[in-house]
Amino acid sequence: MTATPDILCIGSVLWDVIGRSASHMRVGSDVPGRITRLPGGVAMNIAMTLRRFGMTPALLTAIGRDAEGDELMAEAQRMGLICDHVYRSDDLPTDVYMAIEGANGLVAAIADAHSLEAAGRKILHPLEDGRISQAGAPFAGPIALDGNLTTELLQTIAASPLFKGCDLRVAPASPGKAERLLSLMGRPATTLYVNLEEAGLLCQTTFDTSAEGAAALIKRGAHRVLVTDGGKSASEATGDDIITQTPPAVLVTRVTGAGDTFMAAHIASEAQGMDRPAALARALAAAATYVSGETPF
Repeated sequence: MTATPDILCIGSVLWDVIGRSASHMRVGSDVPGRITRLPGGVAMNIAMTLRRFGMTPALLTAIGRDAEGDELMAEAQRMGLICDHVYRSDDLPTDVYMAIEGANGLVAAIADAHSLEAAGRKILHPLEDGRISQAGAPFAGPIALDGNLTTELLQTIAASPLFKGCDLRVAPASPGKAERLLSLMGRPATTLYVNLEEAGLLCQTTFDTSAEGAAALIKRGAHRVLVTDGGKSASEATGDDIITQTPPAVLVTRVTGAGDTFMAAHIASEAQGMDRPAALARALAAAATYVSGETPF
């Protein structure tokens, strides 16, 4: 029997190939380090963290019918994620993300999410055909959505009755894709999770603090926002009400996936009844533990 999801994670599910070195790196550096391959992608990272917090997420994504895709599906199922509704493509390869991290943080990254983009609306079919929901009876729980989807598909989601009434939580995936979220800015019951650079891109300016970025996004029409600024601060804003906290100080050993961990921990905390300050504090603590390299929970 298929488990009933209490949250949907829509977006990229792929392999993360991460090279990490303890050395400070620049363009052209050639240094010793470690290379790992792990399940990743924004939707996958969020789903894995939600599962650790006791939630039951279902993935809506595109994964190829290749050896890499079969292995990725097996890993996701092993972790207790619902994969029954994943679109498996016969002619699109499984996506992959590659990053280089040094002692000075993320040096460079390339996200190859072309198969997800090519699959387009096909990943949403379970919301249309009754497997999860259907027209007239949309999914009523929270939905985590990532900006690796095309601008056209994000525009469709913003106006679709299939998403009416859901608690939509959105991440841009990367600064390079932040502007794809503009169609969701004025949508009710939508929370945007962005970093300070992404907030600036959405507002076509730059900010000095997370509180400034949060206030500007609300003024621009966002319903609710959370803006992070690395180890400096994070702000959550709803209307004119802004709360700001400072994350715990830790030694950073990894950065890829930190924002996804923060977002998932915040969603889970609110789903479990925490108030705004407590949910923000728990999310910051989870992200800090993650970047320190320790087991998150």
